[in-house]
Amino acid sequence: MPGVLSHSLLDGQLCLYLLPRAAYSARDPLQWRTLGMTLERQQGVHAIGSDLRVDFDTLPGVLAQTPAGVEVFSESAEGGEYLALRLAPALVEQWLPVLDRRVQQAGHRRGLKLAQTLRRLMLDPHPDGLAIEQCALGFVALGRSVKADGGGAVSDAFLRVLERIAGEFDQPLTLAQLAQTYGENELRLLRDFSRFMGVTPHAYLVEVRLQAARRLIESSDRALAQIALEVGFAHQSHMGSAMRRQLGMTPGAYRLRF
Repeated sequence: MPGVLSHSLLDGQLCLYLLPRAAYSARDPLQWRTLGMTLERQQGVHAIGSDLRVDFDTLPGVLAQTPAGVEVFSESAEGGEYLALRLAPALVEQWLPVLDRRVQQAGHRRGLKLAQTLRRLMLDPHPDGLAIEQCALGFVALGRSVKADGGGAVSDAFLRVLERIAGEFDQPLTLAQLAQTYGENELRLLRDFSRFMGVTPHAYLVEVRLQAARRLIESSDRALAQIALEVGFAHQSHMGSAMRRQLGMTPGAYRLRF
């Protein structure tokens, strides 16, 4: 993935960061209110507001909000793409409720959609400042009603579905196959998947394929048609359509950009 992308808005009182999938170990004594959205599954260990380190397994679609003054330690061997937005205290006083601890909500459909839109806008080699500002303020507004839900704990059966997608994303997976892995019928899988992840199984599969394609495009000189087949797309134009829709650029333009 590319390095950290950032964008400063409202005279520096609002800052956006698109963090890449990469190993990291960081301690951050937060000075500003932070809202974040996981764009990829991320596993590691963290300590939030204490010295107690615990394992975490955060799925895509988790919207988290952390108040200023909370020290956050986080460490991951692989990381995962993550969108973070930070607001100066003056803006927090105007726009967001008082918060004394970190809260997060899983399967946040609107938050994930806004975060993906911000990702696309920030990846653009010629960012549209007004579009970014409007989308960022829409994301801030979500902070008025983030519910604490314990981080969206899911069953081992559901995690097996995600592991199957992670291991077989280059294959033409079917809903019936995923439902069999889940141990439930297709309708139940669709309902639970959308609730836990904020997207359908197909949308998640396409995102996993795109993330894999991005890594190959950035790190190798393989032909784009070969990459498309390796990550599970039917052909290069199929990958191109998905990348234009999600990232706002063609695979060729992405290779030149990063």
